[in-house]
Amino acid sequence: MLDVACGSGRHAVWLAAQGYRVTAVDRDLSLSAAVRDTPGITWVEHDLEQSPWPFEPEMWQGVVVVNYLHRPLIDTLLTALARGGVLLYATYTLGQQRFGRPRHPDHLLMPGELLERVRGQLHVVAYEDVTETTPVPRCRQRLAAERV
Repeated sequence: MLDVACGSGRHAVWLAAQGYRVTAVDRDLSLSAAVRDTPGITWVEHDLEQSPWPFEPEMWQGVVVVNYLHRPLIDTLLTALARGGVLLYATYTLGQQRFGRPRHPDHLLMPGELLERVRGQLHVVAYEDVTETTPVPRCRQRLAAERV
């Protein structure tokens, strides 16, 4: 499993606890210092926006992206999935600026954008585009899709 823009590492730690071998990548691994010794996780410090993609195509059975959006990377993430691999993606959408950060349109998905980006490339298993009220108000899209 690949945890993209892993931040503090909470998703990588959870996946490792479920028995997955995880590679967690972020441009700054300082936020994950407290969990860096978690068994089953390989930590990679790499700037995904300024440097070339560091992994081979079709090498991941799972790619997890949470609270991160860099549109030029999306096609690369899709080709990173092996056949049968699963993409789990969840991030903020247009409308979020009413509630707080992020506010910049570069960091907010347009309505239906995740669906459009995977159309014809992945089989969508689940998708939602929601405005949540709890635990805090926020606008989100979530997608689970498989490469067939």
